Amino acid sequence: MYSEKTMTATTNQDAQIPIRTYLESPSSPGIKLPRFACDSHVHVFGPTGRFPYSTDRKITPVEAPKEKLFALHKQLGIERCVIVQSVIHGFDNSVVEDAILAGKGAYLGVALVPATVTDKELHRLADVGFRGVRFNFMRHLLNDASIQQVIDMTPRLKAVGMHLQVHFESSLIHDLGPLLAKSQVPVVIDHMGRVDARKGNDHEDIQVLFRLLENKLFNVKVSGIDRIDAQAFIENPYASGIAIARSLVERYPEQCVWGTDWPHPNHTHIPDDGILVDALTRMAPDPKLLEQVLVLNPQRLYRFSSQVS
Repeated sequence: MYSEKTMTATTNQDAQIPIRTYLESPSSPGIKLPRFACDSHVHVFGPTGRFPYSTDRKITPVEAPKEKLFALHKQLGIERCVIVQSVIHGFDNSVVEDAILAGKGAYLGVALVPATVTDKELHRLADVGFRGVRFNFMRHLLNDASIQQVIDMTPRLKAVGMHLQVHFESSLIHDLGPLLAKSQVPVVIDHMGRVDARKGNDHEDIQVLFRLLENKLFNVKVSGIDRIDAQAFIENPYASGIAIARSLVERYPEQCVWGTDWPHPNHTHIPDDGILVDALTRMAPDPKLLEQVLVLNPQRLYRFSSQVS
């Protein structure tokens, strides 16, 4: 079902050793997803002959090119996708741009840029299918921008129709939340704020996340049930992560999108993508709720070219 191998590097030498982060043959889900279902959080890596990895990377994952992503989505029953630029490729977004082009309107992107990115480059990225930019506030990931610099650039994001995506350690939500509320564009919080699901809904980090979502400016990705709860027990995998995701979906149904997070970099184990898809039956057990999360919300947030009736 999954690998016990911890996928982190401890030295510069370790960072050069290729690490497998995804299953070559994941299980097929038992659930049939609704038409236009969207995987709102994935990455692509390589091929390195065309798209070299960043020299600043902390790990070297095995290649996970667009062709493998497209094949996975066909197996899972996913028709739309948002590809998030990874620190593996740094600020060179060409690997995602290439996949967007190949996706013919069904695949869009979220870019990784410095806060000093030019308006010209933001316009170019928006024109080729990037719908937002992502900033990381994680110890193990690239970030040269302060939260104030990020907020200060949101008027420029608004001018090109982009939103702000943020990835942060759960303890930072208390300080970042009030500042993010000043954003002039919608804010998308990655992986349920990286809360520790095992601490339950009453934990202070999760309570702050709930309060932030009372403001319709905020959206949340109910991806990462396997990150906020790494307990992949065969009989009941990621039960605590699923419980948090269900609470978010039921409380804020119009502000949640979902993703597999394939190919699962910087993880404790290798999740089975079929199991992640089947978990949706417990996260959003009502068919209308499932369509809201997988189809209607992504259409509103990412503006796919083909409309959903």
